[in-house]
Order: sequence, then C-alpha cells, then structure tokens
Amino acid sequence: MENKRILKKDERIDQLYSQDVRIIQNPHYFAFSLDAVLLADFVRVNHRQKIKIVDLCAGNGAIGLFLHDKLGGTFTEVELQPPIADMASRSIALNNLQDRYTVVNDDIANINEYVPKDSVDIVLCNPPYFPVTAQSQKNPNKALAIARHEIATNLTTVIQKMSGLLKMNGHGYLVHRPDRLGEILQVCQKNRLAPKRVQFIYPKPDRDANILLLELIKDGKPGGMKIVPPLIVHGSDGSYTTAVRELLYGK
Repeated sequence: MENKRILKKDERIDQLYSQDVRIIQNPHYFAFSLDAVLLADFVRVNHRQKIKIVDLCAGNGAIGLFLHDKLGGTFTEVELQPPIADMASRSIALNNLQDRYTVVNDDIANINEYVPKDSVDIVLCNPPYFPVTAQSQKNPNKALAIARHEIATNLTTVIQKMSGLLKMNGHGYLVHRPDRLGEILQVCQKNRLAPKRVQFIYPKPDRDANILLLELIKDGKPGGMKIVPPLIVHGSDGSYTTAVRELLYGK
C-alpha cells in the first residue's frame, strides 16, 4: 500500500524497528510513546492460535500491533475517538494484518456489545493516567485531553471491563503511574483481579519511577506477587540505555 494513499492531512508513519511494525501517527492526536513499547515488551509470549486478545483504550493500535509476533490469535482494538480508530484501521492494513485485527470504534463501557463476557484470554490497556482537573477540562486539544485525563473513562471502568472480559485465569496487562498504585490494587481486588507481576520504570538512575507495568490474573490465588527488576530509560548523559535501545531498534 503506497504511503501517500494511506495517509491523511498532517499524518506520518513511524516505525518500531525491533518489531518491524509501522504505525500511522498524527501530532494533533495522542501518538504512541515509550509506554506502549514497554507494555508490549512486558506481556508474556503466547503463540496459541485460538487465543482472544482485547486492547482497551487502544489509540492508533500501537500496543496490539507491537504484539503481532509475540501473541497468536485475534485482536480487538477498542478506541473511542473516530479519527484515532480510523488511524488504527489503516495501520493494521499498512502491516497487512487485517485477518487478525478488528477495530471497534466505541466507548469501552460498551465493549460487551461486541465481545462476550468471560471470553477473552488477554486484555491490554494503556488508559488515561490523570484524574480530571479544571485545567484538563479547559485543554484546547480535546483529543489529547481525553487520551491523558479520565474524561471519557476512568480507572474503575477500565478494571471492571478488563475483569468482565477475561476468562477465569485470563491475564490482564496495565501500564499506569506509580503514584496511583495503591488505588489500582484496591480496585483490582474488588474486581477479582489478582496482581501477579509488577515492574517499575525509571526515567534516569537517580529519579523516582514514573511508569508502572502490572500483570493481573482473573480469580488468581491471593499472594505471590513478583516485583521484577527495574528498567531505566536514560543514562546520566540523557541517551537511551542499552535495554531500551534494543526495545526500540532491536539487538
């Protein structure tokens, strides 16, 4: 597919070289960032062909597409904003993955109109991180405000929908902010999701963690949560660490 024909005004194609995936991005909307790459890397390998995967708050489909080789089965990408859902559809076509990926342009609150409860093996989510403030409501770029702040959805809805979709012992994966960890664990416990693996991401060696990766199991046994080794994004000179460079560009 020719790039000129697939792109709309102000759009560009970005590439995640390590996974040989191309993603359509637009600076006026929330573009994928390192968070998406980190969450995809955190997901455990599962090559079974019959598994069902749902990506909530999917944006332009980046996380799901980054997992095309790591996970077998079929993906449902759920995105509320029509122009961003459209970018996801075109990114799927750009990578010739239409046979495995479906885009649902709707609120995640309505996901069970498309995917039955208790039917999914893996649910992914990179949700809005920030509670709504007066400033976020005044953000002139509504698309960015919705992507970053809990305007159209919130943590409780995300966790409820994740739990409702998952089969017993299904796996949920969430990227969020460490300062909300207490609240996240509380909401997960109320919704039958047992935290099993946590990783903290640090921007630099001397800074506090700013990203949290969490693996959850539906109706998993209590206890046994692992805190895996941390990942540091930048060295003291500001350049990417070897581990992050490999995630972006391959070994």
